[in-house]
Amino acid sequence: MGGIFGVVSKEDCVMNLFFGTDYHSHLGTRRGGMAVYGPRGFDRAIHNIENSPFRTKFERDVAELEGNMGIGCISDSEPQPLLVQSHLGSFAITTVGRINNEQELVAYSYKNGSTHFLEMSGGGVNATELVASLINQEHSIVEGIRHAQQLIDGSMNILLLTKDGLYAARDRLGRMPVVLGKKPGSVCASFENFAYYNLGYQDYRELGPGEIVFITPDGAETVSRPGEDMQICSFLWVYYGYPNSSYEGVNVEEMRYRCGSMLAKRDNVSPDYVAGVPDSGTAHAIGYANESGIPFSRPFIKYTPTWPRSFMPAHQSQRNLIARMKLIPVHSLIKGKSLVLIDDSIVRGTQLRETTEFLYQSGAKEVHVRPACPPLVYGCKYLNFSRSKSDLDLITRRIILEREGDRAEDMLSDYTDPNSTNYQEMVEEIRRQQNFTSLRYHRLDDMEQSIGIPPCKLCTYCFNGKE
Repeated sequence: MGGIFGVVSKEDCVMNLFFGTDYHSHLGTRRGGMAVYGPRGFDRAIHNIENSPFRTKFERDVAELEGNMGIGCISDSEPQPLLVQSHLGSFAITTVGRINNEQELVAYSYKNGSTHFLEMSGGGVNATELVASLINQEHSIVEGIRHAQQLIDGSMNILLLTKDGLYAARDRLGRMPVVLGKKPGSVCASFENFAYYNLGYQDYRELGPGEIVFITPDGAETVSRPGEDMQICSFLWVYYGYPNSSYEGVNVEEMRYRCGSMLAKRDNVSPDYVAGVPDSGTAHAIGYANESGIPFSRPFIKYTPTWPRSFMPAHQSQRNLIARMKLIPVHSLIKGKSLVLIDDSIVRGTQLRETTEFLYQSGAKEVHVRPACPPLVYGCKYLNFSRSKSDLDLITRRIILEREGDRAEDMLSDYTDPNSTNYQEMVEEIRRQQNFTSLRYHRLDDMEQSIGIPPCKLCTYCFNGKE
């Protein structure tokens, strides 16, 4: 995944850029970067932030960078922002998204004038450089951004900074957000709208799907109108989004309360406590507790000063270690107790199984697991929300393959139907393998209702395979 932030101001913007970018640290921890335009022209800083927070790595750069316009990113993949010189002029660019047809677009770029790309370690191409190459094939920046969006299979949000102002573009089907904030003499563009509140900005507006705006300190002009079709990622509310954020007018924290409430309405267990797996499971659990009347408790506490979110390290063994080490038990709330445990999702099953075993070892009598979304049956094709290299990393797909063999691909849709026998038997097998007392997933229709925008505007591909 990743996050981006940009600002255009009549005054020096470096501190706003620094903090606005830092507020996206929950979306990735591989690379961080900032680029500014000021009296010395374009300047930039990029650091590896895998082992240190963004703020720690960039404190010195804040004192050295100078400019009234800038862009920043938290990237879970390639180093960026990039500084580019082309027939369209000099610009800085940063992106967040996913390109599925990278090799096809590289070949297309070679055919249409690109002579080379800077190869990254591992032999890949920097996705942001590829986007810049596609933009540079047209006669203007706006035409170039539209060109890139049309060719990319996947999704791509773009911030492109010139000496005259900032272009912000939301991906063609709006799978990710781009929101604008405004205060006197300054406008910012952000993935997360909460990122600018403490900087004095007020909500200005959200970009529509595929919309491109040109931002100056006085406002934002639409230079390419939004499309009508939207497929914003439903998982933003369930897991990725920070509680303070809102997408399409729907706050993340409130959605999670509604989600937990609907889980409780369909449930029939009577535990001693309701608990959420920190952090994203906590709000779902509060909603469940409020609806059911069962007390909410925190039987384990996340040690936040040093442990990051566990999806971030590149190796699964490291993620498992972090998931285990960051949770510290409150034994008096566990021993002899029956618990409903709510997590945002079950992907591989490794971390939640270890968490459940951890509860049993601490004396829990029962652990009833309630994921806040339906079973993940299809790997995401549009956002890098998981480091899974194959659909078979998903516990659902492994079980379906074991049950169906060569017929597995043809049977997937039946396993997404909560009323089918195959679905019920898959869920029971997951429960057995994970050693849960009981397991009940959130229904897709209930999750969509929890979000509250028309289902046709939501991407639910990972749950039902529908594009």
